[in-house]
Amino acid sequence: MTLHLVKLGVGIDSVDHLRRRQSERLKAMKAAGETPQLIHRTFQMPKRRDELLDGGSLYWVIKGVIQARQPLADLSEGHKDNGSRCCVISLKRKLTLVRPHPRRAFQGWRYLYADDAPADLSASDHALSDLPATMRRELSELGLI
Repeated sequence: MTLHLVKLGVGIDSVDHLRRRQSERLKAMKAAGETPQLIHRTFQMPKRRDELLDGGSLYWVIKGVIQARQPLADLSEGHKDNGSRCCVISLKRKLTLVRPHPRRAFQGWRYLYADDAPADLSASDHALSDLPATMRRELSELGLI
């Protein structure tokens, strides 16, 4: 059974901001002679690794709303810059907009069951993706989208 993660995009203002930050990080890695890969470090290693890697995604909470997802590529043990142990979440580059879903703040990551995950924006939802993020969030909070 596929399982997902949900994570706060701390310091991220919009999906476009997330795209830019990830693109900048990939360019910096390439310039430094490293293999460009999208990773996110977090303190705890998920215990349900196999379920997560069976088609799971990381759903990004931006400004209090789940707005996008990225497929998980791998979960491994690693180290932060200060040498402390951490979980390295490797992500695929594809960033997919999802139907906005409000989410309260939390620390770290949380599991997200497939049945509870917001659906991807479809072609018929294209107009939603053109709306400013704040408007999408407000409409979502009102239960209108």
